[in-house]
Amino acid sequence: MSHSNRRNFLLRSGQGLGGAALAGLIPGLGHVNAALAADLAVPDLDPLAPKAPPLPAKIKSVIWLHQNGAPSTLDLYDYKPELQKLAGQAIPASFLKGIKTSTQGGVGKLFASNERTWKQYGDSGAWFSNLLPNLAEHADKLTFIKSSVTVGATHDISILKLNTGDLNPGRPSLGAWITYALGSANANLPPYVVLYNGQREPQGGSVNWSSGFLPAIYQGTAFRPGNSPILYIDGPEARSASQEHEQLKLLNRLNQLSAARYPLDSELRARLRSYDLAERMQSAAPDAVDLSKETEATKKLYGLDDATSASYGETLLRARRLVERGVRFVQVVTGAAPGDTTVGSWDAHSDLDHNHKQMARLVDKPIAGLLADLKSRGLLDTTLVVWTSEFGRTSYSESGNGRDHNPWGYTQWLAGGGLKAGFTYGETDEVGLQVADKEKGVDTYDLHATVLQLMGLDHLKVTYLNNGRSERPTVVYGKVVKDILA
Repeated sequence: MSHSNRRNFLLRSGQGLGGAALAGLIPGLGHVNAALAADLAVPDLDPLAPKAPPLPAKIKSVIWLHQNGAPSTLDLYDYKPELQKLAGQAIPASFLKGIKTSTQGGVGKLFASNERTWKQYGDSGAWFSNLLPNLAEHADKLTFIKSSVTVGATHDISILKLNTGDLNPGRPSLGAWITYALGSANANLPPYVVLYNGQREPQGGSVNWSSGFLPAIYQGTAFRPGNSPILYIDGPEARSASQEHEQLKLLNRLNQLSAARYPLDSELRARLRSYDLAERMQSAAPDAVDLSKETEATKKLYGLDDATSASYGETLLRARRLVERGVRFVQVVTGAAPGDTTVGSWDAHSDLDHNHKQMARLVDKPIAGLLADLKSRGLLDTTLVVWTSEFGRTSYSESGNGRDHNPWGYTQWLAGGGLKAGFTYGETDEVGLQVADKEKGVDTYDLHATVLQLMGLDHLKVTYLNNGRSERPTVVYGKVVKDILA
């Protein structure tokens, strides 16, 4: 038997002794279910073929709204009368217990904005500030986690942890894990898409939607703003569709010949899949992001009639169109506020009032529109919307009118299927600096575990063998926040 035939025999004998032995040698074949092992072992199987979740799934898609720069949730959702009462004073030492140093090198006086007013909304009585009047009308759709915590307090590091669970590059993002475990629900579109408003790629770049040590086919695909979301996907004007198809067939054949020599090269397998997908996406992707097919009423709902919110509104409307077409994970990152070069993100170490007013106007109406639109189309029951950030912001200010980085206690929220709507879990202390009950602290790992659970996946059992170690999405941490589940 030739070397090639022996290899193919072993690869296709997953239930026999040869396959069992090989599973211990080939990355990814150990500690995964049979379907995933087969995808990795047999080159002619589609690694993005849809797979049924092992647990009852409450949702089919995730829209992950990353508020880049870290908004002060103390100024959006976390009403603290005591903070307003003590504003301008030094923070009492009791509130700093357990915090060795400030993340920015110093502790300033407590700060509360004079421009902030607060009101309770809905049957849930959730607090919202005057910065988010449109989102506040959807209070009873939201599930708040007001005891969020993380590790790290610099943007790039904490953004990486938010997306991958690690402080260092190299691990797969949450979207990549979901794609690996469930495959694609639409063969003509990527199962994992990244969107952003503005002209700059999101902070930290593609490492935040990387497949890490998973095969490259599972990484996210970034869609640029505008009518041509993917570079070079449009066919050349001087070449007919049939000519381009024949050229792609030739490229595919050449890549298959290389793949036969290197069957475990995930980058090569990703290239094989991407050429095929790219041809189908030439019509599917532009259609998926074509907002001309939306009604004027829908565009207005997302704030496309307002220059301040239009860019983010277009992004969220595209997110809805993508999940409508079966895209499993849409990662949306806020860009700069249009028309104001001083506001590039939510990062407000000084002049918080100006910064947050601009950023809130960018996102408030579009997010409210997204929730209303998903609800009206019957999609909110099968879609999970996650509003999140890399960390929160402190109760005090070094500058006198801004807030510094806070990994010790802040707010995130979710909306969609499988959740207790109009519910709040956990709280921060009286000045909003730290989680009041440490037992209720929700780390990034816990958030990831909960999202996976809603998708029908057990974060302890979604595994991949990497360098002899059985890896999972939540590293060695994580617990499902069961109290927020319906």
